[in-house]
This record gives sequence, C-alpha cells and structure tokens, in this order.
Amino acid sequence: MTLLQLGIGTANDLVDAPRDAGRKAGKPIPAGLVSPSGAVILAGACFGAGVAIAAGVSLTTAILAVVVMAIGLAYDLRLKGTAWSWLPFAVGIPILPVFGWVGATGTLDPVFVILVPTAVIAGAALAIGNALVDLERDRAAGVSSIAVALGLRNASGVAVALFGTVWSLAWSSALLAGAGWVLVGLIAIVGMIPLVAAAWAGTATSARRERLWQVEAIGIALLAGLWLAVTLVAGRPVS
Repeated sequence: MTLLQLGIGTANDLVDAPRDAGRKAGKPIPAGLVSPSGAVILAGACFGAGVAIAAGVSLTTAILAVVVMAIGLAYDLRLKGTAWSWLPFAVGIPILPVFGWVGATGTLDPVFVILVPTAVIAGAALAIGNALVDLERDRAAGVSSIAVALGLRNASGVAVALFGTVWSLAWSSALLAGAGWVLVGLIAIVGMIPLVAAAWAGTATSARRERLWQVEAIGIALLAGLWLAVTLVAGRPVS
C-alpha cells in the first residue's frame, strides 16, 4: 500500500507540474530535482511493485490493490480540479483498513460494518480539507474544486460537520460495543483533533491550511486505530 500511495502521489505531482511552476517552488518537478520522465518511471515502478507484493499475499489483496491504484489515478488524471475531487477520497480511504485487515487475516471483522461507512464520511472531509489548501491557487488558475465551489467558510463548515459526524459515531459506537468510559473518553478526545483543525482552517492562511490538513489526516488515522483497538478489545462490536 505504501508503494501504491507513492505511485499515486508521484503521478499527482506529474499532472500538477505545469500548474505548480512558479507557484510551489518546493515541488520536485518544477524545481528541476526530478525530470517528468523520471517521475513516470518511478510511478510505474511503484505501481508494479505494489501490485506484485499484494498478489503475493492473496488474490483478494491483489484486486484491492488494483482498485486503489485505479481510484488514485482517476483522481490524478480526471477528477482533480473538479467539484467531484472529493469522491476518490471518500471511496478510496475506506479501502485502506480493509486492505490491511484482509491482508493480515484473510477475512473482515464485524466492526467494519461501522468502520467502512464512517471512513467514507472521513474521506470526504479530508478531501475538502485538501481542496482548501489549494483554494487560492485553484481560483487563480481557473480550476474548480469543492472548495472553490463552496468558498472558504462554507467548505470549512461542511468539513467540520463531517468530522463531527465521525466523532459522534466513533465514541458512541465504542460505548455501545461495551468499552469503558475512560476509553470512550480517550476516543472522544482524539476525535477532536481533526474537528478542531477543520474549524481552524476556516480562518487560516493557505500555508497554515496545509499544515491543518496534515493534522486532520494524522488525527483521523490515530482515531481509526484507537477506535478499532478499543472496539475489538471490548469484545462486542456493533453490527
């Protein structure tokens, strides 16, 4: 999965290189640190190796790897820069824990009945946060996105509402699964990290919004891991 994500990210930088020139000096292709042909080779190598490793685990993980790659390339090549740019995040992020769990165990635990739809909501929220990072650059370049369509305050408000839904589902489902109040409280506290970051993004500069989006992503990852561990230990997953 790491290799697949590296391939998707490299392809994304390759597609964005003309627009990033003069706007994002730190990007490796516009900065001349990596050639476009080198980026193509790197992306292809990452995709090939990622799918090959997944195929070495099972047919199911190989299929999931190809699906993840297709979703990422759909974003890079077609949906990025449109009002539908959030969709690959919403669909793709829930596949990540499924991929890991199936790869490790060969099956899925009942907790995924809650985890997958919650991850869809979280993926959409992260996509909005990512779009907010490039809001001014997209407007200047005449490129559309969900953030451009909604505007800074409205897009941030939608992200806050989505993260708030994730927060509510996380602690309430853990409580219903039989987790103690201490663990439920810990889930609630960690779940506030992306929620606060999204709210702050509504009044932040572009550079700060990029850091806040990173906080959102890390916070959601921490919340997912903690929620999954607590719910499984509780022994009564909600289904």
